[in-house]
Amino acid sequence: MIRAYKFLMRPTARQDQALSEMLRDHCGLYNGALQERCDAYRHPSKTSVKYGMQSAQLKDIRAFDPERHGRWSFSSQQATLRRLDRAFTAFFRRIKSGETPGYPRFRGVSWFDTVDFPKDGDGCRWDSTPHGPVTRVRFQGVGHIRVNQHRAVVGKVKTVSVKREGRKWFVVLTAEQDQPEPLPPAGGSVVGIDMGIANFLADSHGEFVPNPRHGRRAAAKLEAAQRALARFPRVRRDKRTANHRRAVEKVAGLHGKVRRQRLDHAHKTALDLVREHDFIAHEDLKIRNMVKSVEPKPDPENVGVFLPNGAAAKTGLNRSISDAGWGVFLTILTSKAESAGREVIAVDPRNTSRQCPECGHTAKENRPTQDKFHCVSCGHSAHADTVGAVNVLRAGLVRRDANPA
Repeated sequence: MIRAYKFLMRPTARQDQALSEMLRDHCGLYNGALQERCDAYRHPSKTSVKYGMQSAQLKDIRAFDPERHGRWSFSSQQATLRRLDRAFTAFFRRIKSGETPGYPRFRGVSWFDTVDFPKDGDGCRWDSTPHGPVTRVRFQGVGHIRVNQHRAVVGKVKTVSVKREGRKWFVVLTAEQDQPEPLPPAGGSVVGIDMGIANFLADSHGEFVPNPRHGRRAAAKLEAAQRALARFPRVRRDKRTANHRRAVEKVAGLHGKVRRQRLDHAHKTALDLVREHDFIAHEDLKIRNMVKSVEPKPDPENVGVFLPNGAAAKTGLNRSISDAGWGVFLTILTSKAESAGREVIAVDPRNTSRQCPECGHTAKENRPTQDKFHCVSCGHSAHADTVGAVNVLRAGLVRRDANPA
């Protein structure tokens, strides 16, 4: 089992500068490799440049510029080239499947925030001063950096990454570990959950988890900060004034706080479910499709005129779905259930809130309002989200019994 750990680093001023230079040089390597691929394809020969060809050039690049590219780990530079290669692989995959391609883009220095080290001990070393009172991580060209290790790392460290978030630096580890000891059984308790907007989720026992709406609560502050940032002209990072930099950091800080609050809520909610239930069923939500923008609706009688298409309402719904963070929560729930020895099953969400759990009648009219369910056949009434959770649980149990482990 692979587990990730993320710790705050506390570099000195000189180390902070070195880390920034490392990101800058890796960004330059990424953009240079991308430019080479673009130029090769534009050539009449339509040459295709692959990762192996670009990786073979690293030795000459490092020898030509020892003060910059020669200063950093060879393996981390290979990882940056692999990152570009994965971007092209995904680009061609999307073309083949008929999706929006999304050609790999050049990265600005402020967009390039991560450097990967594929192996602990190759250009980096976790816990580089094991006999000291403080945990440190060493990076080639930077030195030993203090780490605020707030929990123990279990297992063998496989990869190490440097990540910048605003003005803070983090080290991200992946460790290979044995399957952890499962939690004690919860008495065979089973539950189905229905994700929502008014409530974050409803379960099949009739209980609800309120939606914290972290993004909406911070919307006023974020709007004011973005308005203040918009007053400054768009210039390169090194051309910004002190006030401009503070405005950028203000916006980044607010976004970071909302992200951390959302993650904290998802972790706590998932942990409660895993501790209390042996089996959890949830909807198999296609969130990317759910938050797509509404297509324009041209007026057939007037060229260049468009009819109302409900785009404003759909935009508000998309914002609420993104604010709830369903995808992050379901990913965390699956991971925690695996560690705890619990079973999680995703089921088809279609008609789960329109089917009566008493008589089985399915109709759009069974749900007259967003939160009310009233069966037009048998008269059963309940909260619509609770009905959805009950149907999700039943579908999950059917799938479990049809495919026993």
